[in-house]
Amino acid sequence: MDLNKITSPSFLKNLNKKELEQVAQEIRTFLIEKCSVTGGHIGPNLGVVELTIMLHKMFDSPKDKFLWDVGHQAYVHKILTGRASQFDTLRQFKGLCGFPKRVESEHDEWETGHSSTSLSAAMGMAAARDIKKEHNYVIPIIGDGALTGGMALEALNHIGHAKTNMIVILNDNEMSIAPNVGALHSVLGRLRTAKEYSKAKEELESLINKIPVLGGKLASTAERLKDSLKYLVVSGVFFEELGFKYLGPIDGHDFEALEMTLSHAKKVKGPVLVHVITKKGKGYKPAEDDTIGNWHGTGPYKIENGAFVKSETKGPAWSSLIAETVRKIAHEDERVVTITPAMPVGSKLQGIQQDFPNRFFDVGIAEQHAATMAAGLATQNMKPFLAIYSTFLQRAYDQVLHDIARPNLNVFIGIDRAGLVGADGETHQGVFDIAFLRHIPNMTIMMPKDENEGQHMVKTAIEYDGGPIALRYPRGNGIGVPLDDELVALPIGSWEVLREGKDGSILTFGTTIPMAMQAADMLAQQGIDIEVVNARFIKPMDEDMLHRILSNHKPILTIEEAVLKGGFGSGVLEFAHDHGYLNAIVDRMGIPDQYIEHGNVDQLLEEIHMTAEDAAARMQVLLQQKQQVGLNK
Repeated sequence: MDLNKITSPSFLKNLNKKELEQVAQEIRTFLIEKCSVTGGHIGPNLGVVELTIMLHKMFDSPKDKFLWDVGHQAYVHKILTGRASQFDTLRQFKGLCGFPKRVESEHDEWETGHSSTSLSAAMGMAAARDIKKEHNYVIPIIGDGALTGGMALEALNHIGHAKTNMIVILNDNEMSIAPNVGALHSVLGRLRTAKEYSKAKEELESLINKIPVLGGKLASTAERLKDSLKYLVVSGVFFEELGFKYLGPIDGHDFEALEMTLSHAKKVKGPVLVHVITKKGKGYKPAEDDTIGNWHGTGPYKIENGAFVKSETKGPAWSSLIAETVRKIAHEDERVVTITPAMPVGSKLQGIQQDFPNRFFDVGIAEQHAATMAAGLATQNMKPFLAIYSTFLQRAYDQVLHDIARPNLNVFIGIDRAGLVGADGETHQGVFDIAFLRHIPNMTIMMPKDENEGQHMVKTAIEYDGGPIALRYPRGNGIGVPLDDELVALPIGSWEVLREGKDGSILTFGTTIPMAMQAADMLAQQGIDIEVVNARFIKPMDEDMLHRILSNHKPILTIEEAVLKGGFGSGVLEFAHDHGYLNAIVDRMGIPDQYIEHGNVDQLLEEIHMTAEDAAARMQVLLQQKQQVGLNK
């Protein structure tokens, strides 16, 4: 069939098993071909093809509500709800979003991008349904990795206690991005192999049902016997103790097993959990064989052999540079301990994990726990390196504020993917961390201009004993500068003049320094002499340099690949106000007060008017303002 002609999943209702298998094969072929060009979350989606088809066959979206936890496994859902024709634009500028998106389709009931949220949202939707006396199914689909998130466990506890009618689909592929860790993963492992339990329970139920009249003490005894069976066969059936009817485990690629189990689930009163075993990457051997998470989300690749198509790069990957510098120092400093919330591959920590297994902790999708664990380590004079994406650090805000910064503990926070990240869009843009960290007392924030300065900042962070210190670094690769052999700590709060200039100053850091230098070159062609400052310490700022610039009445343009509200530029304005520079001429370039969607980073910057041309034009306006002020005196 032509997948591009699908407008609604209703066509699945009348298909038989053979026809469903044909649809599944066509969808797999389609995904492998399309993602080889655009990149995307190919592994998770290949693993849920049959499950998604059967959900749409057995239920009636959008009346019945599907909530895809994390959302990176929703491509099949998008195809079945009429968006196959848009897949050439997947994760491209102005194109199809890689996650569920409410404005795209009425079938996208819940927007996601971060894990462990679906159960809480489902509880809200189910509560609204019951208040309004409506009749529909609410079906969150959550992975075994996302289930380790504290928010998911809080929701399970509430749903089970409230006995809310809900069908939870546990998509268990034994991996999130990297292999899962933790005690709950072990519980699921036992359940995966507990076929004896399911078989024995079915046989007992069949026997009980054959008894003509069952009542009183006999009925009570039979039910107790049936319920106790799980303790005889399975060690700790977690979900039934939480109040859920547990169904499974079943093969998530078997249409008949899925249909039979989902039919049963629809009849259950109260919460039911359907445990589905799937194979991440199923149908494409390179993805199936992946054991460390390389095929969770990819760029373009060659279909015939799975080789990734890599763009030309000059310098090392930023994640790798930072991690390898930590690794180097850890060989000399036994206090260094590394913590990651399920991102050992994404943050390039495998070398640290290999060299220091006793000083490396992958805590799973548990950012809050990771942050407070780092605080605990710091109280014992260890030097914890918390490697975490900017977008995921948002989830640990209270722990940073309350548990790390308030007691002024020496925790080194490596903020990976800081700034715009491109294809993953709104949910993953790392543009909020400066604003939500800068106002926290005791916090130091820095960002390097290049990878050489980056490695020195790692040294700075590990040697620093003044409290929490955060090092921001972007997605992608460095610019290819030579690396010093000897690491040195930088003076905290020190800035660096990269280009002298008497007419005005551009203050910036990190990825926007090339933009500032280019703008200064453009202005130089017009006879305008602009200073460019590497404001590498976002907090504390270089007060001596700010006094020098402001006292000379030089117009200032700040540039940051981060939100303007509460950002670095706001800090410069605050400094000018607090020190009496009331006539200071300051303008700020940065991320406006809006969410930035997916697309190539250069396209996004152009869309929000953050280019070298924009910087040069805005500096010209500032110089005109200064001239106007001089004429009016």
